[in-house]
Amino acid sequence: MTDRPRNVLFLCTGNSARSILAEAIMNATGSGRFRGYSAGSHPSGGPHPRALALLEKIGHPTDSLHSKSWDVFAESDAPEMDFIITVCDNAAGEICPVWPGKPATAHWGLPDPAAVTGSDVDQALAFADTYRMLVRRIEAFAALPLDTLDGMSLQTRLDAIGATDTSPETA
Repeated sequence: MTDRPRNVLFLCTGNSARSILAEAIMNATGSGRFRGYSAGSHPSGGPHPRALALLEKIGHPTDSLHSKSWDVFAESDAPEMDFIITVCDNAAGEICPVWPGKPATAHWGLPDPAAVTGSDVDQALAFADTYRMLVRRIEAFAALPLDTLDGMSLQTRLDAIGATDTSPETA
């Protein structure tokens, strides 16, 4: 059992949409038990405007959200991560930095809402769907009895959460 919140780093290539959404959701859902962070292998320079607009509309604070390199979290003065979760397929296949400590890792791949083309409505729906899928996965994660799970059981549960089909057709 730990006295501090468990740190969760969400990774994506650009750190502009999925990982930014996940950071905000984790910080809202974690109830003081978790602290969410996000980063990217090749940060885009800033959060996607649609991600920020959606988060603000729902009531999430966005002032501290910014696009950053995952290298920041491999530095000696970085907060030690307990969990590292990739939310895009590209970042999952890249060579990651060596993370201090022994964080549990998982891959929860989701389609990139920033890649959706088409009308404003189509793009807004893509961000809303991604947000909803992340909420379901993060709520399932936050509900895990972490203090009673051994390493293998925890990994199985993390993988199962990432394999959950939360597409609009099945929701």
